Amino acid sequence: MTDDDHDRDDDLARRASRGDTGALDALLRRHTTLVHGVCRRILGNPDDALDATQEALLAIATRVSTFDGRARFSTWAYRVATNAALDEARRRGRRPLPAEHLPEDGLRAGTAGTDSAVADRLDVDAALAQLTPEYRAAVALRDLVGMDYAEIADVLGIPAGTVRSRISRGRAVLADLLGNREPTSEHPT
Repeated sequence: MTDDDHDRDDDLARRASRGDTGALDALLRRHTTLVHGVCRRILGNPDDALDATQEALLAIATRVSTFDGRARFSTWAYRVATNAALDEARRRGRRPLPAEHLPEDGLRAGTAGTDSAVADRLDVDAALAQLTPEYRAAVALRDLVGMDYAEIADVLGIPAGTVRSRISRGRAVLADLLGNREPTSEHPT
């Protein structure tokens, strides 16, 4: 997102908090896919992710008036989505592997490159599902959403050092699960 997009989000949020339903609708439409993506990666299960997405969007709609503008609206929305996903994970107490939901003919329909990409995605999703929700949230927000450490700390409501620790430990577990034990060379931002 560009700075203009963030400014537009903040404007839409202010208007929505004053009762402008058109602004709220536009805001929710802009962020539904991203909110669902966060929920999907944290939960792993598509059905649980849809439930968490619905809860997150409802929370955003009903609490938009509490958005104070100290953080970007997208950061606030990611916080709401992450909390909804973590709540769903605790509520359900289950972590089914996403491969169970792949259509039987899903892999046969694509090319060899597509097959490999789908298989890799399923492997990553299955490995993510084995992480604790706290590690999964930190890794998903960093590696899949692209947030920096400060934003993740704000979203999760934890210190940046704890974010770094959770990402490092989560990545180490993922590397073991995926059979890649080489350390990553990324430096914190």
